[in-house]
Amino acid sequence: MTATMEQVDTRFSEGGQTKGMWAWTVLRILLGWSFLWAFLDKMFGLGFATCRGFGPEGTAASSIDYACDAAVIKGGSPTFGYLNFATEGSHTGFLFQWMAPSAPDAINFADVGFMLALLLLGVALMLGVGTRIAAIGGALMMVFMFLAGDVWPENNPVNSSHVVEMVVLLGIFTVGAGKFSLQNWMVRTFPFMSWAK
Repeated sequence: MTATMEQVDTRFSEGGQTKGMWAWTVLRILLGWSFLWAFLDKMFGLGFATCRGFGPEGTAASSIDYACDAAVIKGGSPTFGYLNFATEGSHTGFLFQWMAPSAPDAINFADVGFMLALLLLGVALMLGVGTRIAAIGGALMMVFMFLAGDVWPENNPVNSSHVVEMVVLLGIFTVGAGKFSLQNWMVRTFPFMSWAK
């Protein structure tokens, strides 16, 4: 016996709303913020993952050099470190090394695509606009990041944050944006955008 999508939706919904939708909404907004924050930190060198100095012999951070040379606005490559060093520990990393910039200050197509993906994914998830398209794109990006750097990761041979984020994004794709989003406003205001759910 096969069930249509509407029949499946009614089994998991209550009054037209997916049961537990508040949790998916919170996950969507938090995950959106993490992607948007990664974009902002890499773009402007805010001193979290980008532009943080190190103490002697790689000890904890001793200083923050805001807007350092690693920031994109100063010509830094946001993918240089990951594609040159994280790929060394992965069994499939060699598939992605060709995309690596030649130097920390050499921006290439991988950098531009990565930054655009972080920005668009973060904004779409936070606002709840084009959520399903963004979720599939984000899940695909997480698969590529897992394959590039995490296959048989050092700390856990089965799981990594990229796998967890991919599964959450697939869940967001399944349930959609929910009522707490700008999707309905966007479709009413720009009817030609009704395809972007």
